Amino acid sequence: MARAARRSYDGSWRIRLLLAALLTFAAVPALAADEPDLIFRRSTVFKLLSPNDKLATYGIDDPEVEGVACHFTVPEKGGIKGWLGVAEEVSDISLACRQIGPIRFKGKMGQGDDMFRQRRSLFFKKMQIVRGCDAKRNVLVYMVYSDKLIEGSPKNSTSSVPIMPWGAADTAVQKCGEFVQ
Repeated sequence: MARAARRSYDGSWRIRLLLAALLTFAAVPALAADEPDLIFRRSTVFKLLSPNDKLATYGIDDPEVEGVACHFTVPEKGGIKGWLGVAEEVSDISLACRQIGPIRFKGKMGQGDDMFRQRRSLFFKKMQIVRGCDAKRNVLVYMVYSDKLIEGSPKNSTSSVPIMPWGAADTAVQKCGEFVQ
């Protein structure tokens, strides 16, 4: 009987170890551009004994296109699950991208290439900001969406950045169509 109890204890210990390893792996963010800069957070739902639900606004520079920055706002779950980092975040994400200096392309890019990605749940779900070029209008187009391996999410937001001269000294306006692979 002691041997049977020992086996069940050993089995549960292995399961707990596996879960701990999975939680550690899942907590590592997906590879992306630089980490976004937190601009501010605002509480939206008060929770008495745990962190509040919040909206957080972040800023990030496009790593492949100098002179473009994007800001996005995401909901962040509070409560015990949010505090532990295991809450599944909702897919409501807004996006605004703007020209903040002379636009210079660092190299070739593909239509719909990832500019930034971040995990939004313990498993499967991630937020992605992708970039494309409207060559006819010479406009960079950014789209943010959240996907889930099992079930897709139709929620998204789009922002465009027309490529314009930046001040009197910026006379060489690049064409985004020349940098699309």
